[in-house]
Amino acid sequence: MSRKCDISGTRSLSGNKRSHAMNASRRKWNVNLQKVRIVVYGELKTLRVSARTLKTLKRKGQISQ
Repeated sequence: MSRKCDISGTRSLSGNKRSHAMNASRRKWNVNLQKVRIVVYGELKTLRVSARTLKTLKRKGQISQ
């Protein structure tokens, strides 16, 4: 299963890790995925949602937890 938000489609980001001597090595920032049970079209589904998307859904009243 990929590290991807089921609602927003957010994926992990990549970039450079920099040491004190400014040496570059590749690194990855993973998405903070949470398993959430959401009612979609009248049926209960388990989705992997990023924490930021979950916060937005709670603020807009789409999820009550």
